[in-house]
Amino acid sequence: MEVKVSSKNQIVIPREALRAKPGSQLLVVVRNGSVTLLPKSKDYAKAIRGLAKPFPREYLKKERGSW
Repeated sequence: MEVKVSSKNQIVIPREALRAKPGSQLLVVVRNGSVTLLPKSKDYAKAIRGLAKPFPREYLKKERGSW
């Protein structure tokens, strides 16, 4: 999909691409020159659940112990 930046620095993103509705809130994440749009979560605890699972328990114990 290709979009064009307007003279007001705006772009139009088809709502179907994000399943967004009028009034929907989006998060804009910029990393290394790339922009990612994500639907804003209503429940942040649920959205981040499981992110720390890849860390071994021993690593977490060691880090917590160093505090």
